[in-house]
Amino acid sequence: MDEDRRQQVADGRTTLGIELGSTRIKAVLIDEDHRPVASGDHEWENAYVDGRWTYSLESVETGLQAAYAALVADVESQYGLRPTTFRAAGVSAMMHGYLAFDASGELLVPFRTWRNTSTGPAAEELSARLGANIPLRWSVAHLYQAVLDEEPHVAEVTSVTTLAGYVHRRLTGRDVLGVGDASGMFPIDPATDDYDTAMTGTADALIGMSVRELFPEVLTAGQDAGALTPDGAAWLDPTGTLEPGVPLCPPEGDAGTGMVATNAVAPRTGNVSVGTSIFAMVVLERPLTTPHEELDVVTTPAGDAVAMVHCNNGASEVAAWARVFARFAEAARARTGGPAIDIDDVYATLLAEAEEADPDAGGLLSYNYLAGEPVTGVADGRPVLVRSPDGRFTLGNLVRAEVQGAFATLAIGMDVLHGEDVVVDRMTAHGGLFRTPGTPQRLLAAALDVPVALEDTAGEGGAWGIAVLAAYLAHAADTDLTRYLADRVFASDSVHVAEPDGRDVAGFRAYLERFRAGLPLQAAAVAATTLAHDNPAHDATTGGPETTAGAEPGLQTEKEPTR
Repeated sequence: MDEDRRQQVADGRTTLGIELGSTRIKAVLIDEDHRPVASGDHEWENAYVDGRWTYSLESVETGLQAAYAALVADVESQYGLRPTTFRAAGVSAMMHGYLAFDASGELLVPFRTWRNTSTGPAAEELSARLGANIPLRWSVAHLYQAVLDEEPHVAEVTSVTTLAGYVHRRLTGRDVLGVGDASGMFPIDPATDDYDTAMTGTADALIGMSVRELFPEVLTAGQDAGALTPDGAAWLDPTGTLEPGVPLCPPEGDAGTGMVATNAVAPRTGNVSVGTSIFAMVVLERPLTTPHEELDVVTTPAGDAVAMVHCNNGASEVAAWARVFARFAEAARARTGGPAIDIDDVYATLLAEAEEADPDAGGLLSYNYLAGEPVTGVADGRPVLVRSPDGRFTLGNLVRAEVQGAFATLAIGMDVLHGEDVVVDRMTAHGGLFRTPGTPQRLLAAALDVPVALEDTAGEGGAWGIAVLAAYLAHAADTDLTRYLADRVFASDSVHVAEPDGRDVAGFRAYLERFRAGLPLQAAAVAATTLAHDNPAHDATTGGPETTAGAEPGLQTEKEPTR
């Protein structure tokens, strides 16, 4: 037992981070050196209700309590005591979406998550009127679409927030958001680190309500965001062991915590999060010259402008194929009596085959579209695997096609960013896919044509990232976030960098050309499978009602690092 860590837990000198991802809620406790002390998690699934992806607030509550209880159990098993308080705490969650409440704090309609793409008319009009790209996922698009659709609940709306903002409000009683998460609700003015005043006036006239009155107060990293109340402590820990009074940092979105977890908050740095969705964040040196549908402009937790390429579909298809081959290995073992193989070995074996495959995947083409994909203009998606008659259908080419398919839409968005002459010195990757060293990092470097780094701590994920932001509360008066991460958090980290290989880059570009040309296949696949897709009885293999299209067993999140 590490006696120093045990004493830190006993003295309340550890820091708590909680993140609610697409398929997992994770709680992490870190020590004074930002090293993980203990963790706990809880798997959950979104549901498809009345044509929208959602999570119930009951599942939010029970999931948080389960993740926290698992963390406490981990602490008890390691150190023989239960934590009663912490130096600080923070909450992160999936960005964007729509949680609308009335004056009594009652939820008016089920939570509408980032996955929903039903806000096209609102997003298009807002983008045109505001002169900025307003993605389908953003909270203001959801609100305005509800107005356009004349939904009855609109007349009762008194507040709108994100999932992280809701949980933070339950814990502290304060209706606030970190600027990074707030930038997924409404455009932020970098000069003020607040909602853009000129744009709020235009939006207010369209919506017929005041954005500033409805949306949470905006805070930057290090600012006071309140403290755990007695009700909040009892909500998180019904056993009554957790004491109130713990300071909380501003609640953040998973994109912001991913940037922190990869030390990518300075200009010319960026990160890629690979999971249920996949997104890249690049910190800008200067504003973009024009709005682009493929690019969100959001911020770091400190308020610096970031270009975000967000793709609704990530590595879920890779995970699905891994499960198929894991089942094959299990069935073969039952017949032959061979040795057992776990899922990590399955991934390692498959990715080793991809390493030696044809650079363009031998004529195979994979679409990972479990949902619609705004970056490529696909309203509704289907996973599709096709190959030419003379294609080389090998195991390695199959796996390489699936991995390159997971990166293809991201590469299309990044091409737009390169067209703006945005310079990226290095991208840092994180997510469970990168637990298998080598191949995924190398293929991502080829897809983006930039060096891709892996930090030793990047695998800790967003719960660790929000814990670091909570720890920063005690140091914000002395140093900025960029310097804090560089000097105190990542100073001793080793970094592994993969440079783009010319042969891989050329192969991926050939693959991407086929990917672009084949996009009309999506409309045909949707038309051919609409009846099955709309059948409430169908199961998780088609991603329909009461299931989660992309919530794969073992898939964790920042939306969500695979495995």
